[in-house]
Amino acid sequence: MSRSRSLQYYVLARLMLLPLVLLTIVTVVFLLMRATPGDPVDAVLGARAPESAKEAMRERLGLNAPLPIQYLTYLGSLLRLDLGTSLTAQGQSVWRIIWQHFPATVELTVIAMTVALSVGILIGSVAASRPNSPLDAGGRLFGIITYALPTYWFGMLLQLLFAVQLRWFPIGNRFPIATLPPDGPTGLYLVDSVLTGNFSAFLTSAYYLVLPSMTLGILLSGIFERIVRINLKQTLRSDYVEAARARGIGERRIVMAHALKNALIPVVTVFGLTVASLLGGAVLTEVTFNWPGLANRLYQAIEFRDYPVVQGIMVFFGVIVAIASIIIDIVNAWIDPRIRY
Repeated sequence: MSRSRSLQYYVLARLMLLPLVLLTIVTVVFLLMRATPGDPVDAVLGARAPESAKEAMRERLGLNAPLPIQYLTYLGSLLRLDLGTSLTAQGQSVWRIIWQHFPATVELTVIAMTVALSVGILIGSVAASRPNSPLDAGGRLFGIITYALPTYWFGMLLQLLFAVQLRWFPIGNRFPIATLPPDGPTGLYLVDSVLTGNFSAFLTSAYYLVLPSMTLGILLSGIFERIVRINLKQTLRSDYVEAARARGIGERRIVMAHALKNALIPVVTVFGLTVASLLGGAVLTEVTFNWPGLANRLYQAIEFRDYPVVQGIMVFFGVIVAIASIIIDIVNAWIDPRIRY
């Protein structure tokens, strides 16, 4: 069987597993939301509302139905691509909530991932090129610390230092409250500022992005630092690198032109797996910095037990992670000819 045909079968198998993965996510979230204490009707009407009004609302929302009926009803809605309507956001559809808040999360995660890759690859490369040196030990320490630090704690530390003490950056939010954000088709403030030629709004958006993106990016950079350092060390001990040294090629050129390229192959795989970690870390980062993204909206929905919003956002995130995983597998197979399926 040719490599291209085997890769096609692998992609097809992954696509066939995608509905099962999403069904598992939907089922787990559905059961967990209904197993936790509290009543979503109380969150909407208040604990002191008349019991008759509560019962009427439960009947209207289908919360009085047996659990299997609620589950099957929800699955039927998903098959129609209907994620439902929020219980707390004045009847807004879940799709509308996703499109309102998702651009903020995309903007934060793209900048944070750029920071993570840049810092992680740089520190990992420097540490691996000088084994058993203080720089190598510093790289290992950096990877351990950034991997272990809690996101919310590191974010509040940056807020305290750079926003409260030094007053270099805002403590939170995405744009000044008293200023209209750039209006554009994407909802991404940086992109819309460029499209509308609003250079001032671009600088303001970037200014508000610094602390939250650095928080998420630096903490994730430790993952890439460890992968690059370990694989680059192994690559630098390989035969073809020794042959390059024997030909008199400089160490810097060996690292940059020969070893680093092969050492970055595992980074592609880890990049896809980090998408899930990025979305999880975005929840804590967005809450800490009051960032109006989808992860922050998910946290609010969980707090108020807004079943449709929680389930809809989790399904949306699940689709993103699953598709990203398949794309990364294909890219990884394309850049590494040794991979067979």
